[in-house]
Amino acid sequence: MNEYLQAFKEGITPQLVTGIIDAHRRDRERMEEIYDRYKTASEGVPILQRTPIDYEDFETGAIKRIDNKVNNQLNNAFDVDIVDTKVGYMFGHPITYQADTEDKADSIGDRVETPFDKEIKEFLLRSNIEDEDAEWGKKAAICGYGARLAYIDTEGRERVKNIAPWEVIILSSNSIAEPEFGIRYYSVSRILNDGTKQVFLKAEIYDSSKIYFYEANNDGDFKYINEQFHMFDYCPLFGLPNNEELMGDAERVIKLIDAYDRTLSDASNEIEQYRLAYLILKGMGADEETLQKLKETGIFELFEDSDDVKYLTKDINDQMIENHLDRLEENILRFAKSVNFSDESFGGNVTGVAMKFKIMALENKCITMERKMTTALRYQFKVLCSSWSKRNICRMEDYLKVWFGFKRNLPVNVLDESTSTANLKGNVSEKTRLSLLSFVDDVDFELEEMKKEADEYTKSLEPLGGEDEDEPAGD
Repeated sequence: MNEYLQAFKEGITPQLVTGIIDAHRRDRERMEEIYDRYKTASEGVPILQRTPIDYEDFETGAIKRIDNKVNNQLNNAFDVDIVDTKVGYMFGHPITYQADTEDKADSIGDRVETPFDKEIKEFLLRSNIEDEDAEWGKKAAICGYGARLAYIDTEGRERVKNIAPWEVIILSSNSIAEPEFGIRYYSVSRILNDGTKQVFLKAEIYDSSKIYFYEANNDGDFKYINEQFHMFDYCPLFGLPNNEELMGDAERVIKLIDAYDRTLSDASNEIEQYRLAYLILKGMGADEETLQKLKETGIFELFEDSDDVKYLTKDINDQMIENHLDRLEENILRFAKSVNFSDESFGGNVTGVAMKFKIMALENKCITMERKMTTALRYQFKVLCSSWSKRNICRMEDYLKVWFGFKRNLPVNVLDESTSTANLKGNVSEKTRLSLLSFVDDVDFELEEMKKEADEYTKSLEPLGGEDEDEPAGD
């Protein structure tokens, strides 16, 4: 899409908007298909669209097939597991936000909250940022990138919200996390005066100062409607790349998942078709009356030695099927860099170091996304600070002082952690020592609580000389 960047810099026209949206259509369809598959929508999962195989009749037409009567459609949602494992591992503990501002203390030495600190805290609460961050990361893991829009709400306060990535085109000479133009296009329904419903396609173009609104006519060509300022100094529509290639976590193994679905569905078909086996009568025949008596009594009378009754069945090589499914599952999780936490190797005796080796591929994948997300979040605060600076809350360059903390969501051994950190007391700073404890989410808050407890304990102590320290000595 970046081939359109120079054209947009020269001037936005309705023809340019129509052209870039048409060019993006294939990417939009790809992302919608992947997301439909994640939702297990029938149109997104190939196995759910499979129909029974239509075999040709035999030449005589006297024999009918029964093995096309069963059509199991078993969806094995490995793609969902791959995405949810990553999201739970990365965002099970919310991202922490910390502004590295100049510390100020009150008369008793407690740190004073600056206007910048307060604004960040209120912004995180207003935007429900814990949920938004997790959903942002999930969309990026599914579709290859996520999209987010910064905006001013009806109360005049800065907020952010996630946008469906298939509705967004981002133009940038560097990264989609640092855009120059952002385009959002989506469908809306309107009820006309005659009571009929008509669907319109709308587009919003964002640059460093304005939003340009366009709407498509019945022919699909866009026309200019109006424009307005968005109150930021940078493009407020930006993206979160899952990786440099903008690929979803499960895209590389989609064909392997389809193969697993087909194999398991076919194996299930074979098991059910086993009940529909042909009945063979050797050396004898059966009319309708005989078959009816058979259903009632379940008894055959065989008069000749050569007579025989048996079922025609197929031999199922269950071991081959099981080995094939095991290999497919192993390759799916291996190439998607995911982990099967239900595997027997994740027992209760796995040490912390052994656990890290088992999840190294997942960790490496998450490190890549963590770096991409840090870049996107830094740009987010760059946009926000451009608005906050107008209200004298901070300076525009203060976005460089905001830091983001990521903590992995894994079972922890509290006893081992407490022993290790106890041995570090006096060798490192208290802030560093507490940051090593996985159950401490906010180190600064914990330090403040420890100081309050120490002050309360000090106040409760009696004077060293006892209660009669000030009384004069007796004669």
